[in-house]
Amino acid sequence: MSDKIRNIILAVSALLVLAGTALYLFKLPFTVYIFATGAVGLFIARVTQLYNGPNFRLKRLYRIELVATLIIMGSAWFMFKGQNEWILLLLVAAFLQLYTSFMIPKVERNGK
Repeated sequence: MSDKIRNIILAVSALLVLAGTALYLFKLPFTVYIFATGAVGLFIARVTQLYNGPNFRLKRLYRIELVATLIIMGSAWFMFKGQNEWILLLLVAAFLQLYTSFMIPKVERNGK
């Protein structure tokens, strides 16, 4: 998959997750499906973006991104079940995504 297509899938999926989260507060029944569709899209984008180079720090950071996406998928499952634990899982995934979004460019810049 080309980088352009992967970035489009990633951006659209992130917007779907954001929209599903925001609309879920209004208790609309279809918002769970919007959120789950975004979570699956994020998973597809992250699986096709795995790092295969020699840098172990980058491998670890890309795996953390994949784990965060799996946590978002777990959050979607809790949404389907109607349990409030989805909020906690989404918060953990957001923290991991935030960490990797700062660290990956830093490690790539340093080249270590």
